[in-house]
Amino acid sequence: MAARVKYSWGLALVLLCIVSLSYSGNAADAGLGASFVFGDSLVDAGNNNYLPTLSRANIPPNGIDFKASGGNPTGRYTNGRTIGDIVGEELGVPNYAVPFLAPNSTGKAILYGVNYASGGGGIMNATGRIFVNRLGLDIQIDFYNTTRKQFDKLLGPSKAKDYITKRSIFSITIGANDFLNNYLLPVLSIAARISETPDGFIDDMINHLRDQLTRLYQLDARKFVIGNVGPIGCIPYQKTINQLNENQCVDLPNKLAKRYNSRLQDLLTELNGKLPGATFVLANVYDLVMELITNYEKYGFITASKACCGNGGQFAGIIPCGPTSSMCKDRDKHVFWDPYHPSEAANLIIARQLLYGSTKYISPVNLKQLRNI
Repeated sequence: MAARVKYSWGLALVLLCIVSLSYSGNAADAGLGASFVFGDSLVDAGNNNYLPTLSRANIPPNGIDFKASGGNPTGRYTNGRTIGDIVGEELGVPNYAVPFLAPNSTGKAILYGVNYASGGGGIMNATGRIFVNRLGLDIQIDFYNTTRKQFDKLLGPSKAKDYITKRSIFSITIGANDFLNNYLLPVLSIAARISETPDGFIDDMINHLRDQLTRLYQLDARKFVIGNVGPIGCIPYQKTINQLNENQCVDLPNKLAKRYNSRLQDLLTELNGKLPGATFVLANVYDLVMELITNYEKYGFITASKACCGNGGQFAGIIPCGPTSSMCKDRDKHVFWDPYHPSEAANLIIARQLLYGSTKYISPVNLKQLRNI
């Protein structure tokens, strides 16, 4: 069951990690800020390991190329680093943001950042219920509130406020599950689709996200990176269950993603004008990932349709990656690691565009520029 609904990179892939201002010495005294990561399985660094859930990635061969763990699974839904991991490294952060639910997410370890992301999580609280347990964005923000109080104790209220408002980045990669594991979910979503139009559901998503981002602002967040939803109709899972060829994508999920993305852009423009001192950056994951899928050979890949690790159908797109899955030998030549998530090689390309790219893919500034605001 967990297999059928894991999802794509929607979004924001990208978004996570992000980190802060300078890079020497100890985090608090040298000016290095924290990376606060919110989202779904695209950026989950292990929180679901500590939940009784059907959505987990703490089994091999997940993490086979993750050097920090010696190739052992950590709960990341890919073969190596997430986009957030890569961005943090590029910006000079010495440690990955620790999962909030991990035992070591206490004391000075949190000064480099905390990861609240959860596989199966969404903007709406009902999203991902098929997995039994997951952390939706509301709960993730509740957990951040706990972290915020810990910062006051570690640094003192005045220094903590300065550290968070001026030196830290908040990344939110979420939204794909709200479609794939909620509104479009077979059987469970029939009643919802009868009672609510697609535009009505997207209105609810945007209104809920507005409240969530405003709450983070009230808790001293100022630098935001928000990823839009990627081309979720093009992931191996969707291609397989709909019996498409390698050049086709499922139309409805992509249409819903584009409608939501248009509304998201308007929301971030609204918040940039409404919340003093805040900067909301939009990561255009949809166009970035679609470029990678459409022109995969240009980027050194041999396929953008077939999962490297998985089972079922032409594109290995039914059963998620696990010990009994077939696995490709050339992992760096596949855009997708499993039926739903990008490979480390794809994450690397995406992360670099977000770090150094133009306003085509990240605006109004890229992550390198956001760090220095």
